[in-house]
Amino acid sequence: MKLTGTLINYYFHCKRQCWLLANRINLEDNSEDVRIGRVLHQIRSESGDNKEISIDNIRIDKLTKEYLVEVKKSDADVEAVKWQVLLYLKILKEKGIYRKGKIEFIEKNKSDKKIVLIELDEESEKNLCNIEAKIYELINNKAPAPNLKKGCKKCAYYEYCFI
Repeated sequence: MKLTGTLINYYFHCKRQCWLLANRINLEDNSEDVRIGRVLHQIRSESGDNKEISIDNIRIDKLTKEYLVEVKKSDADVEAVKWQVLLYLKILKEKGIYRKGKIEFIEKNKSDKKIVLIELDEESEKNLCNIEAKIYELINNKAPAPNLKKGCKKCAYYEYCFI
């Protein structure tokens, strides 16, 4: 199984959520937050701002001459998105395409977009390889126990884990 951006994002956000999705237990079609994200992508697509591309097992929101751009509705988990973008940059690099990463957070009730710039350097690529190995180890073992924390009640897997 090849890692996806969603899996690497979930690994940082919630190990159980990562395991569940990797093992084909997908409850996201019931999630309001996931629907909102899909609507945002659809609106950007219709306005011509979204240039989403699929390469292998990843979907990139936009690719410009300088940047790989990932758009998120919230900056609630910047670290998770950072590693998701680093995975995308690594996959592009393996194909001979070199870009910097740009994460755009489009939060409601905020007039300015928050933008985070990142680059795939030797150290982050090494760390990413270690993270990938940890994810494979996680998803090939038993599911981690649920760990109730802030944000769980909004998760698509909340009822599966806690009810």
